[in-house]
Amino acid sequence: MKSVNSLHRSYAITKFLTYFALIAGSLIMIFPFVWMFLTSFKTQAESMSIPATFFPSEFRLDGYKKVLENLPFVKLYWNTILLVFFRVIFAIAFSSMAGYAFAKLKFRGKNILFTIVLMQMSLPSQIFIIPQYQMVAKLGLVNTIAGLVFPGLVSAFGVFFLRQTYMGIPEEIGEAAYLDGCNQFQTFYKVMFPLTGTSVAALTIFTAVFAYGDLMWPQIVNNDINMFTLSAGLATLRGMDTTNFPMLMAGSLLAMLPMVVLYLIFQRQFVEGIAGTGGK
Repeated sequence: MKSVNSLHRSYAITKFLTYFALIAGSLIMIFPFVWMFLTSFKTQAESMSIPATFFPSEFRLDGYKKVLENLPFVKLYWNTILLVFFRVIFAIAFSSMAGYAFAKLKFRGKNILFTIVLMQMSLPSQIFIIPQYQMVAKLGLVNTIAGLVFPGLVSAFGVFFLRQTYMGIPEEIGEAAYLDGCNQFQTFYKVMFPLTGTSVAALTIFTAVFAYGDLMWPQIVNNDINMFTLSAGLATLRGMDTTNFPMLMAGSLLAMLPMVVLYLIFQRQFVEGIAGTGGK
């Protein structure tokens, strides 16, 4: 009887400590967002006061008014949406086809080509910026949406990720499709590709998040603020000597809205996509 009671007590303590750790971690993660939200309603003096003030003395909208005056948010939203949309579409299309080829097809030089893909993944993306910009400039795509999308046309990570997914699909499925009269392309898009839904959802999430937060490339390829993305536009709000923190926090909140809305709408798909990357 004592052993049963001790087990219950041990279980209760473990459960309490687990929930305490999770709640504490959640509060730590959410605190910066609460601070950003409250700071967006402060005055400049309140945002820089020492000691810091948590709540504004009065909720003001000056930060939101100034950021809307300084940045063309409609254009920034539109450019960001187009950037994310096209990068996701191209990443899924090319990564699916390349991943299927590396996983299921036999051709000369396959291992060498896949090694090059792995090498590209291991190199920092910054070393490709100069040749990428030279190509974009020669194609006349500076200050265009096509120039923004250009580096994300092909995703080495997507190729590797979907190759591993296709490797987990039994060969018998492809052979059955061939016996039913499907050619190689029909086997890919009618049989194999629909089986990778969870992995494609995860790749969509990863690509969208990376594209949404891309800061360096939009600032390099575009010199017109009307062609900036949200992340690049927010970077212009930082002053060299002093920064208007309420305006910066207001702009950050406005920039967060699309991803927050998308997450709330597709929350189940987000969770399933991320969870599906851990197993087959």
